[in-house]
Amino acid sequence: MSSRHHIDDFMRGRIIGKIEEGRKITHVARELDIAHSVVSRLWKSFKTTVMCRRRHGGGRVRSTTPAEDRYIVLSAKRNRRTTAQQVAHQFLAASGKQISRKTVARRLRGGGLYARRPVVCVSLTGQHRTARLQWCREHHNWTEQDWACVLFSDECRFSLSSDCRRQLIGRRVVLLIVQKISRKRTDIRHINGRTHLHVVGNETVMGQRYIDEVLLPHVRLFRGAVGDKFVFMDDNATCHRTLAVQDCLESEGIQRLVWPLRSPDLNPIENVWDALARQVAGRNYPPTNKNTLILCTHRGMG
Repeated sequence: MSSRHHIDDFMRGRIIGKIEEGRKITHVARELDIAHSVVSRLWKSFKTTVMCRRRHGGGRVRSTTPAEDRYIVLSAKRNRRTTAQQVAHQFLAASGKQISRKTVARRLRGGGLYARRPVVCVSLTGQHRTARLQWCREHHNWTEQDWACVLFSDECRFSLSSDCRRQLIGRRVVLLIVQKISRKRTDIRHINGRTHLHVVGNETVMGQRYIDEVLLPHVRLFRGAVGDKFVFMDDNATCHRTLAVQDCLESEGIQRLVWPLRSPDLNPIENVWDALARQVAGRNYPPTNKNTLILCTHRGMG
């Protein structure tokens, strides 16, 4: 946004003096290289007030009072998942005064609250906690050789740009947020090695596509290399639990590791995704398209 540059009092006096000498406004504006409208407004103001000094205004009047500002900030603090638009509606219902979402955002920033995407945590019931604890106890005595026969797989979403459809809420800044850059989806990691990253396009991954692009070209290969002790780990995503996928695993003799519901934090591959995202985000020249993104993710895993 361009800023307005006001002419000083000396220049204003020169303009008034030239016009009083009989010069035309157009000629004065052209000679001093000043907009015609500026010279015209100055001359009209001088004829009305007989003053060539500029009167300094107090600026635009604030739409809210200090007490109303405190009410806006307090409303956001009482319900930490309230958006700026919702706070504006609450303010209208309480005071009868309509303010914009941007006004609310400015008042929240003044109160130390900034727009942040709400963190969605995995909701765990008592049954989920019991299943997780039982799973950990069952695998507590597994040795390094046992885990070496496990092929871990997972998907991760990356995005080249921010998602404008995400809802933003007010939050205090307490940590440095690491920018994440990337594009769509990927797959498969292994405890004693790794497969190549498999990039999935914009299409939805269904059961048959999961078989054709992941199970047959990657998982079956490791099954043959490891032998009968091979165990395959995938989470409980819908595309992983279709009848076609189950039939494929049974026909290939692939044993699946039973995985408790809502337990992504138990999968060590999540640390791989975090390291990869940090390497991509830390590049001097972040990826700008899908091809450069795929290239830098492969280099990050190298």
